[in-house]
Amino acid sequence: MALYEHVMIARQDLSNAQAEGLVEHFSTVLKDNGGTVVESEYWGVKTMAYKINKNRKGHYAFLRTDAPSAAVQEMERLMRLHDDVMRVLTIKVDAHEEGPSVQMQKRDERGDRGDRRERRDR
Repeated sequence: MALYEHVMIARQDLSNAQAEGLVEHFSTVLKDNGGTVVESEYWGVKTMAYKINKNRKGHYAFLRTDAPSAAVQEMERLMRLHDDVMRVLTIKVDAHEEGPSVQMQKRDERGDRGDRRERRDR
């Protein structure tokens, strides 16, 4: 089986529980077709770069899966048909990274940015 990473954006007017329910629903679709969900993360409501279907924000979710291509195609097909899902991105990867995704890692960029400014001033 192949390794995949999926990012899903759901409508902003859903509750957090409903958005997480969507992730669980599509996880079961994948499992029913012979795949497994290695890890799933709910990233929360984020502002998008541009409007999609008159929405400025969306619920973001991330899945790491190990599944045959037929299972992934079926999950994507059902996501496209679902009214609450606005966008889906699926990427085939060679290996899953250990630990949380980049979005979930705490960033300490403020200190780094200050150091860069000081170097420029010199």
